[in-house]
Amino acid sequence: MSEAILSKPLRDLRTAGIWEGISYLLLLGVAMPLKYMADIPQAVRIVGTLHGILFILFMYTIVIAMSKGLSFKKGVIAFLASLIPFGTFYLDRLIFEKK
Repeated sequence: MSEAILSKPLRDLRTAGIWEGISYLLLLGVAMPLKYMADIPQAVRIVGTLHGILFILFMYTIVIAMSKGLSFKKGVIAFLASLIPFGTFYLDRLIFEKK
């Protein structure tokens, strides 16, 4: 697998993963408590919508990276990582670890 072929798709995957992970943590750690503890449901609507858009973008970048040479296994791991809080940050370490 050539590093030059994957550099832009992996960079895009990394960026989308970081932003998706941040939005997920904001949804779970800020917006949900505001909704249920402070009775501010608008927080979940706003952050949830943003997170949904970033999640779709992340899925798109996974597909693009796989079409450019990212292995199926790493693509599946990327998808699963997006479902777990802090998962995309672990994914970042997994894909970009020094070899």
